[in-house]
Amino acid sequence: MKHSVYLFDFDGTLVDSMPTWAGQMTNILDKRNVSYPDNLIEIITPLGTMGCLEYFRNELGMVFENDEVLAEMLAFALPAYRDKIPAKDGVIDYLKSMKEKGHRLCVLTASPHITLDPCLKRIGIFDIFENVWSCDDFNTTKANPEIYHMVAEKLSVEIGEIAFFDDNINAIETAKTAGTYTVGIFDETGKGFIKEMKETADVYFETLKDAEEV
Repeated sequence: MKHSVYLFDFDGTLVDSMPTWAGQMTNILDKRNVSYPDNLIEIITPLGTMGCLEYFRNELGMVFENDEVLAEMLAFALPAYRDKIPAKDGVIDYLKSMKEKGHRLCVLTASPHITLDPCLKRIGIFDIFENVWSCDDFNTTKANPEIYHMVAEKLSVEIGEIAFFDDNINAIETAKTAGTYTVGIFDETGKGFIKEMKETADVYFETLKDAEEV
């Protein structure tokens, strides 16, 4: 066995949810006529829900009450996560295969548990993971290298024993800086960064259907 822990992002890596995740964010801004950069989704994907709100407030100048915006996000996204969003190609078979080979499987995502958990349970893979973590559980984001050390500490492993799977170039860069082995995964929302992803990640797969043991 190579890396003992496989740590997976959720949106865009395990499930085909990025259009919904991105939509809940841009919907908030569009309704309020707030301008944002073309690469908004790339910027905010590693931040977690509360990190996104901080970005909207501090970088985009949006004035709002957290509870109001969180309620709007949930109303937009929850039905899709709960009832519709599918696993990405090859995910379920890959997870089962790696579990059988003895790897410890965990999730680390910017999404909150209120959308994360029902989606994984409906798809039938929630129980395959040793831990399902939202960034909210660590009070920080995947843009902070320290979160990967926190994960390693919780699992009582060295940081280099962790293979981290993500579709976002910023998250991959940060995880690599922290010392994890990085596995880049293609998602349509990141197609403009395929070259950078291939150059940065230790290994890159179009889908988990194509993936090998790492």
